[in-house]
Amino acid sequence: MLRIRLQRVGRINVASYRLVVVEAARAAKKRSVVEEVGSYDPHSKKKILKNDRIKYWISVGAQPTGTVHNILVSEGMVKGKKVNVLPKKTVPKKEEAASVPEAAPLAPAAPSEAPAA
Repeated sequence: MLRIRLQRVGRINVASYRLVVVEAARAAKKRSVVEEVGSYDPHSKKKILKNDRIKYWISVGAQPTGTVHNILVSEGMVKGKKVNVLPKKTVPKKEEAASVPEAAPLAPAAPSEAPAA
């Protein structure tokens, strides 16, 4: 299965990424890349995408990763909503507040009445 994913390039602390098509079981190393289809610089928010090639690979069956999907949605190439790419144990704040039930105040227990002897 093919994936469209990010490949990190650039110096230390100055990251930039290539959008590449790779086999899903392989890491995104230089020799295992099928095709380079764009680039992304997170510091300047600059995106250079080859729209026709990305659409071709998606039509052939390549699946974009979560972050790449969000980039394509923001550029208008893919219809739909952005996906949550945060770790599974991190819950968005609005859901976290709704999932915590209100604790009912505890009433003091009524003393049991013992029969008078």
